[in-house]
Amino acid sequence: MKLQPLGDRVVIQYQKAEEKTESGIILPDSAKEKPQEAVVIAVGPGKWKDGRKVDPQVKEGDKVILSDYAGTEVKLDEEEYKIVNQDDILAIVES
Repeated sequence: MKLQPLGDRVVIQYQKAEEKTESGIILPDSAKEKPQEAVVIAVGPGKWKDGRKVDPQVKEGDKVILSDYAGTEVKLDEEEYKIVNQDDILAIVES
């Protein structure tokens, strides 16, 4: 199955949280931080605002930073995704 977002929505998938520290200590689930970095899986076609089309600013494969409580979580084919409005994306991470 494939998710195709509508309007200015974006489907993202969080990267796995670190399982252990740099010194090798294994972290329990309660100690892991919620990741802020995610990868864009799919992008909607954009939206219309004031009679003009506003194109998306992100593309599939971009690594992004999100607002803490943004979006709706979705589980599809045993994979977890989040659907967010493009406005909830704070930055694109460039390497």
